[in-house]
Amino acid sequence: MKIYSENKKAGFDYEILEKFEAGLVLFGQEVKSIKTGHINLSASYVSFNRSEPFLVGVKVPPYQPNNAGADYNDERPKKILLNKKEIDYLMGKTKTKGFSLIPLKVYEKNGRIKLEFGLAKGKKKFDKKEKIKKRDVDMEVRRELSE
Repeated sequence: MKIYSENKKAGFDYEILEKFEAGLVLFGQEVKSIKTGHINLSASYVSFNRSEPFLVGVKVPPYQPNNAGADYNDERPKKILLNKKEIDYLMGKTKTKGFSLIPLKVYEKNGRIKLEFGLAKGKKKFDKKEKIKKRDVDMEVRRELSE
């Protein structure tokens, strides 16, 4: 399983409650670009448009910039492939206040490009500060023990 992109900030900014795997509807040029590692998941999210999930805000630059068509849009919303039961479940959860769907990573599985996204709840500022403080204390303890 080759990972093409990972949203490392998602774990810091959000509390991931559940993880889901889904396929993406992509053009050929987008697939080639993703396989070379040119995809940016930061500031992207999953939203619903008439009960169809879309990955919004993800940036996939063209594989060959000089050869891209005039109508190529690198921030085009990409349709996410899920079954009806999962779509209904996620739509119900996202309507609850404070929950959102955040992309975690894009990877290849059995020759297909997959998206892992999570049902997440945003962390408060004091939670983030507490996590940083705990990480610093743990590092300090490890440093003292190694001496």
